[in-house]
Amino acid sequence: MSQGNLSLSLIIGALFAGGSYLLLQRGLLRIVVGFVLLGHGANLTLLLSGGPAKHVPDAGTSTPTDASDPLPQAMALTAVVITFAITALLLALTDRSVRLYREDGVQDDVEDRRLGGRQPDSEQL
Repeated sequence: MSQGNLSLSLIIGALFAGGSYLLLQRGLLRIVVGFVLLGHGANLTLLLSGGPAKHVPDAGTSTPTDASDPLPQAMALTAVVITFAITALLLALTDRSVRLYREDGVQDDVEDRRLGGRQPDSEQL
């Protein structure tokens, strides 16, 4: 593994670790930032999987072994569009939550906590 691949792999690992950590927080804006970090980590993973940069494929003038693979680049572009759309949706939901509840945190589900503490009925077993 070359030095560039090693450093890029460490950066990808840090992006996934930071994104996973932020997704587990209770603040909605932190969740959005964590999702964005996961999206950037996924894009870098796709670009790293494409291998080293090669020549642009020209029709009829380059051999397939000399040309770069366009599939990882196309998948990364698709991932960028999907990440942007989901980020816009999450930011809209965060804005709506802040406008309604005047805070950024995720509320506790009181009904779920009440049902979780209840003992199972003998009829349900």
